[in-house]
Amino acid sequence: MEHILKTQAAIIIAIHTLLFSHFAQASAGWTDYVSVAELVPTGRRYFEVRLPVKENPSGCRDKIWFYRDYSSSGSEKMFEVLFEGIKSGVQVRVYVTGVCNLNGYSEISSVSVIR
Repeated sequence: MEHILKTQAAIIIAIHTLLFSHFAQASAGWTDYVSVAELVPTGRRYFEVRLPVKENPSGCRDKIWFYRDYSSSGSEKMFEVLFEGIKSGVQVRVYVTGVCNLNGYSEISSVSVIR
């Protein structure tokens, strides 16, 4: 019986480590400036944006996909800036919060534009 409990505890620890290890590595910061590759308005509660960055400090599994909840403060302006980035070809960078969604995308809280 004791062996079974130890095995179950080891399995629980292994699953927990696999599921939550990316949170330990997550951090906030700015990406590098790049052109917007894709902007995806969704029927879900957030929009998605693909930026082919070289540096993503978030530590999230997917390094080039980002998201922002529509209900978050400033999300409408961020979407507009990203859309203008596509239309005009200017480069943008995003500030990642260190939060990753279930798809491994990085949450963003700011967008910056450069010519």
